[in-house]
Amino acid sequence: MTFTTPPALLPLAFAFAVLAAPAGAAQYDSAYTELDLDQCTVLDADDFGAQYACPGYKGIPMFVAEGDLRFMVSYGFGAPEAKAASQTLPPFNTLAPTIEWRVSNVTGGWKPFATIVRYLLDDDENEAQKKRQVLVVTRISEEGTCQIAWVDAKANADANELARKAADDKAGDFDCDKDPEIVGKFEAWKR
Repeated sequence: MTFTTPPALLPLAFAFAVLAAPAGAAQYDSAYTELDLDQCTVLDADDFGAQYACPGYKGIPMFVAEGDLRFMVSYGFGAPEAKAASQTLPPFNTLAPTIEWRVSNVTGGWKPFATIVRYLLDDDENEAQKKRQVLVVTRISEEGTCQIAWVDAKANADANELARKAADDKAGDFDCDKDPEIVGKFEAWKR
């Protein structure tokens, strides 16, 4: 004997199947936005750098600053005051145009809790190629927005996965008083 669900009960059957999923299973995903400084509002500029207010994922403001040929990126309504607003990498650098937002629906709705930004490091020996690249993972939280991990994008074949795992595993309780953690092999420069 074969049992089939009547079409009118299919939505109810689907709802029960979703509710039967493990309650503790975290739901993480990525969303992407483009960073184009020409689309940002200039907050301040002088001969030594500039500060920008840029649109982020679902209206979350981004603060981008450039000074001494290095970039800093922070997120949220208090972004300019957050630790991330003053964090950068030691070598001169620029930013790749894509921001990866790590989002979770654990608390309902897809909300960002971290970002991954590719920093392109100046290479004195081969400036045109900018071969050194670091994925910077930044925590977004009312308790503190700060860089939590650096992943050498060239030294690790699975750099994007390492950065996502660092975001998913560390962003929730990372202590912003600490320095960002090196994840995987790191050859971008000596730390």
